[in-house]
Amino acid sequence: MFIKFAARLTAWVAIAGMFSLLCNAQQTTTPPASDSPAQAQSQSPAQSQTPPSAQPAPAAKDKPADVDKDKKQKDQTTSTQGKVPGTSSDRLGGILPNFLTLENGGHPPPLTWKQKYHAVALGTFDPVQYPWWGFLSALDQAANSDAQLGQGLKGYAKRYGLVAGDGIVENFMVQAVFPSVLHQDPRFFQTSDGGFVHRAGYAISTMVITRGDSGHKQFNASEIFGAGFAAAISTYSYHPKAAHLGTPQYIASDRTFMNFASTWGTQVSLDTATIVVKEFWPDIRRKVFRKHDQVNPASPSPSTPPAPATSKP
Repeated sequence: MFIKFAARLTAWVAIAGMFSLLCNAQQTTTPPASDSPAQAQSQSPAQSQTPPSAQPAPAAKDKPADVDKDKKQKDQTTSTQGKVPGTSSDRLGGILPNFLTLENGGHPPPLTWKQKYHAVALGTFDPVQYPWWGFLSALDQAANSDAQLGQGLKGYAKRYGLVAGDGIVENFMVQAVFPSVLHQDPRFFQTSDGGFVHRAGYAISTMVITRGDSGHKQFNASEIFGAGFAAAISTYSYHPKAAHLGTPQYIASDRTFMNFASTWGTQVSLDTATIVVKEFWPDIRRKVFRKHDQVNPASPSPSTPPAPATSKP
């Protein structure tokens, strides 16, 4: 389990590091300068005599502030445009599903139990998940995790089944089954207020305190007990038993209380690291695409019709 925890945490750190580098690269590139006054004065007289109705409206002085406001409103709007009402269509790193995270979500209506299951199913069985499980299985294979499974293609296939099973069971228990039974909201409501320490603390606190369907704060039993229930299913049902791999090699069973406790703690720790990444992902995304927003501000203004040709006498 330590190998799986280290592998997944390393993957999250790698994603964050990659986008941090992209962010620095974007910040060092300055946007193209606007036309100088001399260039503006060099326009032809025909263009300067454009009828008032065809002349574009003067740009407001506070346009940058308006652009920032529009960007923030756009983020708030797109955060609830998922396939399931009340969810998002966001992806961490533009790849991994992040459908249950709302940016500046406020107090949207609670999800029904059907919507909770539907949203979790979309994220769990997203096409991206299959190669992700394959990557984790390859790490387990390289570390010879669960040595009872052996090596080769057969051993890899078994490890793939274990990794996929752990992910599916944990996702549904934490985000669908327990939230539906306990009437708790499985969504993460990202905030943009405060500094790094405050926001990281807020993200971590949501592992213990969550929002109920009533809108009030509650103990996050869905996360704590849901992860524990998933760990119990994983440990005592489909993880390998003890095995003899030739004399005198003997591999002890994974179906022990210590392994159950380790799996439970690992899943909660992974969820904690993931929720912190989700809190700061909107900031990384906005910085990465800052250059794009500056080169193509807001929406293009309608093109002005050409000036009517004047015939010479």
